[in-house]
Amino acid sequence: MVRCWKHSDGRLEEAQCTDGGSAASSQSHFPHKAFWVSLSASLLLVIVALGLTGHLGLWQPHSQSAQIVRITVPDQAGVLINQSAVVDPQNDLVTFSVTSPANQTSTVLFDIKHGLICYKPVDQESCFLRKMEESDYDNVRSLLHQSEHKSQFQLSGNGTQRRTEFLGVLAAGQVDVSTLEEPIQGLCQDSSVHWTKRAEGPGKQRLVYFCIDICFPSNICVSVCFYYLPE
Repeated sequence: MVRCWKHSDGRLEEAQCTDGGSAASSQSHFPHKAFWVSLSASLLLVIVALGLTGHLGLWQPHSQSAQIVRITVPDQAGVLINQSAVVDPQNDLVTFSVTSPANQTSTVLFDIKHGLICYKPVDQESCFLRKMEESDYDNVRSLLHQSEHKSQFQLSGNGTQRRTEFLGVLAAGQVDVSTLEEPIQGLCQDSSVHWTKRAEGPGKQRLVYFCIDICFPSNICVSVCFYYLPE
């Protein structure tokens, strides 16, 4: 402790004074405080930058990998049918948009990773699932391969193979949407979901409720028709 003295009327009196220690102490604390504030701000900027970089890194590959493929094919009467498919090789997804002669568009999603096909007719609040078979993998892989070289395909009427597949809707096979993986869960979020199985045909006692035609660049068109199986 430093004492200071002053003359007052010929006497020495002790007086309060400073030797600059307090000021020096205050000045010494200020740079430390500024340093920590600056360091905290720098760390915050780094965290924000990394977050944005990570977000863009996750988003860009998905958005850049998808490609729209257009397929044109004449129907049985010779009228041209236009279909489009979003091909996403990185996520093993192919999504068809199929427009019927009545100008109604349905969605058919091939989820290769999980081995599922999801049909969502535009005029029904339902989705229908079935497991992919070897022929489905072959057709989708041909689309994935050929879409690397071109994005538009014109199929000829004479050279196109056509076949019809019947799928029976299982009344007791309703699926909880929350148990499904994306993107099927998003597609069927507000719809009831039912399993289907391949069948020989509905028979005369059952009615076909709707059909969806899907064409592939390998000159194969498949008409998938649905009917409800007995309880």
